[in-house]
Amino acid sequence: MKAKSPTPSLLKIIKKNNNNNPIMSELKKSFFSPKTFKTPYFRTQRTLTLAFGITFLFFTCVVFFVFNNPSLNNHSSIWFKKILEKRSHFYDFLENTHVHSPQFSRKINGVNLNYSSVSQNGFSSSVAKTNNTENGEKGFNNDENEGTSNEKEVKQKQRLNFSSNYMKNGDGISKDSGKLNGNEKIESWWEKMSHCDIFDGKWMKDEAGPLYEHGSCPHIDEPFDCYKNGRPDNGYMKFRWHPKHCNIPRLNAKEMLELLRGKRLVYVGDSLNRNMWESMVCLLRNSLEDKSRVFEASGRHDFKKEGAYSFIFMDYNCSVEFVRSPFLVQEWEVPDKNGSKKETLRLDLIEMSLDKYKGADILVFNTGHWWTHEKTSAGKGYYQEGSHVYSELNVVEAFRKAMTTWSRWIEANVDPIKTQVFFRGYSVSHFSGGEWYSGGKCDSDTEPLDDEKDLLTSLYPPTTGMLENVIRWMKAPVYYLNITRMTDFRKDGHPSVYRKPNMTDEERRSTLRYQDCSHWCLPGVPDTWNELLYAQLLMKHHQKQQQKQQIGS
Repeated sequence: MKAKSPTPSLLKIIKKNNNNNPIMSELKKSFFSPKTFKTPYFRTQRTLTLAFGITFLFFTCVVFFVFNNPSLNNHSSIWFKKILEKRSHFYDFLENTHVHSPQFSRKINGVNLNYSSVSQNGFSSSVAKTNNTENGEKGFNNDENEGTSNEKEVKQKQRLNFSSNYMKNGDGISKDSGKLNGNEKIESWWEKMSHCDIFDGKWMKDEAGPLYEHGSCPHIDEPFDCYKNGRPDNGYMKFRWHPKHCNIPRLNAKEMLELLRGKRLVYVGDSLNRNMWESMVCLLRNSLEDKSRVFEASGRHDFKKEGAYSFIFMDYNCSVEFVRSPFLVQEWEVPDKNGSKKETLRLDLIEMSLDKYKGADILVFNTGHWWTHEKTSAGKGYYQEGSHVYSELNVVEAFRKAMTTWSRWIEANVDPIKTQVFFRGYSVSHFSGGEWYSGGKCDSDTEPLDDEKDLLTSLYPPTTGMLENVIRWMKAPVYYLNITRMTDFRKDGHPSVYRKPNMTDEERRSTLRYQDCSHWCLPGVPDTWNELLYAQLLMKHHQKQQQKQQIGS
């Protein structure tokens, strides 16, 4: 508190008197002293630190008690509840803020969320919400045109009434998941999966069989339809992937269609992604009673040619599409010395057709196998940036440049609030006795590898590690499906010599020059890739629902 200023009359009296007068000195001190009260002081630095520490601890305890006490949340006054509600909105704001760092997991409202790049379990859960499309397509959150609020609520419940009460050998979703059991909370399957390495596991026999009947899907490319092509064994269809420390939900095609309602799911990449795309089309089609309401938009039945293909599911107003782009960057031509054209690969240009699909709701990319071919591996006179054609460039460095171009395109063109981006990792080939062009075989393999020691991890292409590094440092959230190791077990799952129908074994071995030990039979291994994709989408859906409930409570 400051001392009162003396009046002008008192000042005159003070000036007239002798400054050495003791009475006058006291009077001056009383009026002109800067403070009337002495502030407390601490004799040592240690005492000061202790005082501040106790004060900080006290306020921390008060804040923690206020914002985490259930009784206050439930029984406090209206104005106090509003404060708590604003706190929830603050967390919701954090949920929509993109945070990226090598330590890419945090906990919001009790739910473990992972941010961009490569997580322990291969998934990175984006904090961006998947809201309505810009052109008004109907998704999960686009119910504005569905009538009254009651009608909206009924339709929403019908759409989101996922079968949460089934449990088949630990593969389903427990209806008690997340409820209290005594003093302990049962951790929900999606919470367990969010901090579990789902790619660390093994293949186990699954007598439930494939997710769709072999021979039932007309949309499988002939070289992938091993059953119709006369493969005598069917054990390759009856294995399911089991992570060591958690379970993944069995793919429910009707639930997947609900997740896709009003949306576009687009696979972009090489023929291995076409393998995965055809698997998803067959999985979803199998769940429909009226299969005539599923069709390819252009009416084509041969999907091996260049271009884009789209299957429409009319009852769900959604599409499942494939765009051929084996490198993800642009294949190019430059004039050669003799006047002819020379093929090159533009490492600085994204593949032209990708611009059409940047508005999709779910994008699944891949590339890899074409980078192992002779021309790309040698890297002589093939790679180009701008007008410069490298006389020689290491394939790993070329791959890094290409993936950097792709990552920048994603960051500049894909809206993370609307679109979820996945990148499926390298799928292992199993040629024995040579490469695909030099007599490599796999037709004698009918069982998966059982021992991890038999995996040839040292032979994985070096581009695999480079891909993970690029994704790790991207600003945009990308979900990495790290299927490399799990496919290495499955040497039994390739078409090998069963690439054409109505041929005897002798005809196959004499007519077919090459065995296919890269692609996969359908039904087969790619169904599991889609099951992992489904698990990620379903996990994100449950996380969003849980957060909405917590905000509303």
